Amino acid sequence: MQIRVLAVGKLKEQYLVEGIEEYSKRLGRYERLEIVELRAESFSEPLSAKEVEEILRREGERILKEIKPRSFLVALDRGGRALSSEELAEEIQRAALAGSSQLVFVIGGSLGLDERVLKRADLVLSFSKFTFPHQLMRLILLEQIYRAFTILNNERYHK
Repeated sequence: MQIRVLAVGKLKEQYLVEGIEEYSKRLGRYERLEIVELRAESFSEPLSAKEVEEILRREGERILKEIKPRSFLVALDRGGRALSSEELAEEIQRAALAGSSQLVFVIGGSLGLDERVLKRADLVLSFSKFTFPHQLMRLILLEQIYRAFTILNNERYHK
């Protein structure tokens, strides 16, 4: 199974780039990983509700074009289910056993995710009720995916 991370926006901070490179390398022991950066819509605040909706719609279209029909889609959203690391590992294993060709994680832009992306998701996942910068979420997500694979392989990383 291939793992894809679809992330709206570019990663700029060098410390995050280095962390992501490290976890990408570690994940390579288990699965192929591809990180796809999608263009974020530019805007100036304040925004009307209609403008927010339009921005999310355009970003959502770009996201949905990247998802293959048999992919297991995990959308990151504060309103999603909170799982433990062990439960995330179980979800990954379930997706693999169900024959999904890809496991796709989606990180939206600064305004979140379009409703159509959330409806397409097989799992809407929340890491916390906190709001994190979407660039930082990329690193946190990769660490948790790596942790899940160490759990599934009974390795010592997860304590």
